[in-house]
Amino acid sequence: MIASGFESLFDISEISVMGIIEVLPKLRNIVRRLNQVVADIGNKSPDIIVTVDSWGFARQILERLEKEGIAVPRVHYVAPQVWAWKRGRAKVVARLTDRLMMLLPHEAQYFEKYGLKCTFVGHPVIESASRPTDSAEIFKKKYDIPDKCTLISVLPGSRKSEIDRLVPVFKQTLLGLKRYFPDLFIVIPSVSAISEKVDAGFAGLDIPLRIILGQYERYAAFRASRFALAASGTVSLELAACGTPHVITYKFGYFTNKILKRYAGTKYANLINILADKFVIPEFVLENCRASLIIPSALELMQDSEKAKSQVGEAQLQLIRLKPDGVMPSEKAAETVLEELLRGRTV
Repeated sequence: MIASGFESLFDISEISVMGIIEVLPKLRNIVRRLNQVVADIGNKSPDIIVTVDSWGFARQILERLEKEGIAVPRVHYVAPQVWAWKRGRAKVVARLTDRLMMLLPHEAQYFEKYGLKCTFVGHPVIESASRPTDSAEIFKKKYDIPDKCTLISVLPGSRKSEIDRLVPVFKQTLLGLKRYFPDLFIVIPSVSAISEKVDAGFAGLDIPLRIILGQYERYAAFRASRFALAASGTVSLELAACGTPHVITYKFGYFTNKILKRYAGTKYANLINILADKFVIPEFVLENCRASLIIPSALELMQDSEKAKSQVGEAQLQLIRLKPDGVMPSEKAAETVLEELLRGRTV
């Protein structure tokens, strides 16, 4: 969006936090940024508002706009995963928005019963990961990575809190894998906002590594890697699209882990597994996010080429379900926003 001319009021990492207890330390700054966004909308008087993901933050903005009587078409992009957590949110989404753009085809049923117009636009990974990248040979040469090494991608998340929780587990896992692959080499695709924290987190690890930045390089790294160790999230779809065998991990703080284990509405954390309704991608979440459990699963995918090939094939079959008919996700999303904008002008 910045590359297209948008100006960000602040770095999204300031309010990027997952969990329940984990929100509390950032609450004051989140409220400050919320007030800033609402004031900016009032000053600019936009023709349409498109809130993207982060429903907790978006909801507060939309409720404030409603309270202050600011009438403007409102589109939310990425349906809150009400099928996994807090189904009652669907009714609130319907009250506060005029249109919902969904990444998953099955989500409409949860919102349409409250009268909200929903459009399946497909998942952007289908589009972004389909673009060509450097070959593995060129990628390794560019970053001075030995051609014959065992290269794996490591993705400890994009939030600082994720990195704090997952890096210790990842380091133990990587040291365990090195016993079987002495030529192990790590590449860590990251973003500039957290790259220094990632570098500091993996400092002292007796395994050579490279931290790389940029979406193009990210996908080149995936395609060059034999395996990937990743935090749960969209990255699993990216890895599947690039044909990279992987496992996913995740955990919160102690109390949030307990709450989620009790109240989560789905037995899978990974989207591919949710779509397939079975464990295609091994997942080690909450209390199972331990190196002792991750290492055997990682070794199976790294040592058994047929097992790795089977995972990639099954995952890519699920990815097909995330593309709308006839158009790319970005085209469908743009078409939906324009349609809502024009509809608002004719009402």
